[in-house]
Amino acid sequence: MAACALLPLVDPATWILQAAFLLAVQSGVGAAARRVPLARPLTVAAQFLVTLLLLTLMFAREHAFAGLIPGPDAVRFFAELLEQGGDDVSRYAIPAPLSDGIRLMLVGGVLVIGLLVDTLAVTFRGAAPAGLPLLALYSVAAGLADNGIDWLWFLLAAAGYLMLLLAEGRDRLSQWGRVFGGAPGPGGDSPGAVAPVRTGRRIGAVALGIALVVPLALPAMNGGLLDPAGTGVGSGSGGGGTISAVNPLVSLRDSLNQDEDRQVMSVRSEMTDVSDLYLRIVSLDDFDGTTWKPSKRSITTVPGGTFPTPPGLGPDVARTEIGTTISTADSYGQDWLPMPYPPSGVSIRGNWRYEPVGMTLVGDHGQNTRGLTYEVRSLHVQPTAEQLAGAPQPPPALEREYTELPDSLPAVVSRTAREVTEGATNAYDQAVKLQEYFTLYGGFEYDTEVDVGSGSQAIARFLRDKQGFCVHFSFAMASMARSLGIPARVAVGFAPGTRQPDDTIAVTLRDAHAWPELYFEGVGWTRFEPTPTRGSTPPYTVQDTEENSVPDPARPSRTASAEPSAEPSESESCTAERRKLGACESESPQAALPAGGDGPKWYALLAWALAGLAVLVLPLTPMLWRMRTRAVRLGGHGRSEAETAPYVLAVWDELTDTAWDHGIAPDESLTPRGTADRIVRLGRLGPDAAASVHRVADAVEQVLYAPRPRPVVGLADEVRGAAAGLRASADGRRVRVRAVFAPRSSVRVVWTVSAWWAAVRARLQALRPAWRRPSRQRG
Repeated sequence: MAACALLPLVDPATWILQAAFLLAVQSGVGAAARRVPLARPLTVAAQFLVTLLLLTLMFAREHAFAGLIPGPDAVRFFAELLEQGGDDVSRYAIPAPLSDGIRLMLVGGVLVIGLLVDTLAVTFRGAAPAGLPLLALYSVAAGLADNGIDWLWFLLAAAGYLMLLLAEGRDRLSQWGRVFGGAPGPGGDSPGAVAPVRTGRRIGAVALGIALVVPLALPAMNGGLLDPAGTGVGSGSGGGGTISAVNPLVSLRDSLNQDEDRQVMSVRSEMTDVSDLYLRIVSLDDFDGTTWKPSKRSITTVPGGTFPTPPGLGPDVARTEIGTTISTADSYGQDWLPMPYPPSGVSIRGNWRYEPVGMTLVGDHGQNTRGLTYEVRSLHVQPTAEQLAGAPQPPPALEREYTELPDSLPAVVSRTAREVTEGATNAYDQAVKLQEYFTLYGGFEYDTEVDVGSGSQAIARFLRDKQGFCVHFSFAMASMARSLGIPARVAVGFAPGTRQPDDTIAVTLRDAHAWPELYFEGVGWTRFEPTPTRGSTPPYTVQDTEENSVPDPARPSRTASAEPSAEPSESESCTAERRKLGACESESPQAALPAGGDGPKWYALLAWALAGLAVLVLPLTPMLWRMRTRAVRLGGHGRSEAETAPYVLAVWDELTDTAWDHGIAPDESLTPRGTADRIVRLGRLGPDAAASVHRVADAVEQVLYAPRPRPVVGLADEVRGAAAGLRASADGRRVRVRAVFAPRSSVRVVWTVSAWWAAVRARLQALRPAWRRPSRQRG
């Protein structure tokens, strides 16, 4: 019930059904372990083990042994999934999409809290301390959600806690004996609830009412840690707040992980040459040595009319305002709004917020780009090489922020940057030399299949191996530019698409791209293109354009033609036949699904078959064990004097176990005749069944006390008749079903195993070498 407070945080909320099922299994294992009974630590250990196996089966079965037993690969996969979930939580607004990482955090968190509550409240019989894990679970949801019905989730969580306390109170009261509940009702009926229970209900109702009503009368206490107003995306009135997000390349990677190249946007622009029509989503300006990600920025409402002038853009730089209409596909859901940079105005419907430093728009309260059509006015800035070369020093604060590098960055990055830019006289010449190093003479290859690893050494490995895709090129150039004192960041978005016959521009998944932006005072943030064969070379980076009218084939040459083309994006390198063969490149190495061998191995199929058989057989194991035991006990004849005693005692054990299965626990202190009377009385047996029980008891007494016991015929039929009587007089179908599928007497298996293990330990201790035995001689 407390977990319901997490429902508004994620959409869809189907995870709650999975968590409820797994929680029921976890609680059932605890109940079974306490019924055996196992020691308290063993009960908790059994629940934890089953929980781990269930989570492995649900989330990491492809990385586990036989799909169920977690190993090192499964542990690493869990760690990666939790890291991805943390990234998704930071990136998405509420309600966030139900990614695998978020689902693991929700389901796993609920199971951990459930295990703590079950351990405290049931295993160790302390319901009051169990409220602390429930409070932690509710506090997480209350600190994030802002849906206007927080009181409902509080009411559910509080009601669940009160029910827990009530159940413990009833259990404790039941151990005191009969509790006086007042005078009987009309007709002599006892009152419906005893006085302490009624009092507890009233106190609980009053406490809940006070908790819900009193805060309404108190002065507003906002601004705290759990105050939802103005805390960022997904909450607040829209007037302020902050946004803290991680690398959006994670969501781009998920979009790119498709078997076919799908169109995600249709663009209509006033630009004649669309080679420079990059659709920028967000900028990554925080570099921690491992990856680039957006900084925590203040956000506000989307400005009406014209946006402020982009930072650093001077009045003497040529610019043209263009209009662009963008329509996104229903299948493309992105929290950040793709726009040409720098935007000067946006006309869009929905809940969007504006981040002024990066001049980006981000969805609020679950808003995303699915099925949208919006208009963007943007500036097509056209600086010259001379303006960039003569740019003055940037402001000290901006330079300090955007040239910061972590100490973990390998020294080879800055050393390579200095070697590449040797002889350059200004920041612009250094930037051009860096771009040409990657695209022309550095020997780098664009390869989507390469695995350059991660961590602080990733850029160093990329510079050594010289293979990668756009993320590696942009990350490397931005890091090297910062090492030279040039303010730099990485932009994420889409490269120019392909013009269609209807004069629109088709942007597909394979157009997803990342590129570096370098800052020059008087021009502002300026795009560079270090990735070979992707995007288009900025004209201001080609200083002698008049002498180079013939395009250099070594340079990036994906400039889209102004003439209409009927071919989809990337069709030049990915024909229909190649797409069928899976030979098409994708922007991310994660987009290529790993190719297996020639299908599942025989041992994997055998393991899955055995696992499926175990899933089917394990719940039926108690029933199968009882059927086998019953057949063995009642199958012997006992005709000879030597066989009479073992046979009669086995039949007696079967009778007492059958009574136990129907709720009549054995009492070892009674004689056979006393036990028979007790079974007949508690089982409310009829005359025939009672006579059968007594005949079996008489046979047992003869075996135990007669000098020479005589064989008795028909004892097996007597037991069957008594069992039929017990079934007929059982209280309801539930008792009869449990007697068959979950017989209580099956606990003898555990006792037998314990006795066997004790005997084995005794033998091992007896076989210890004499020199290890303690000496009993006294000196």
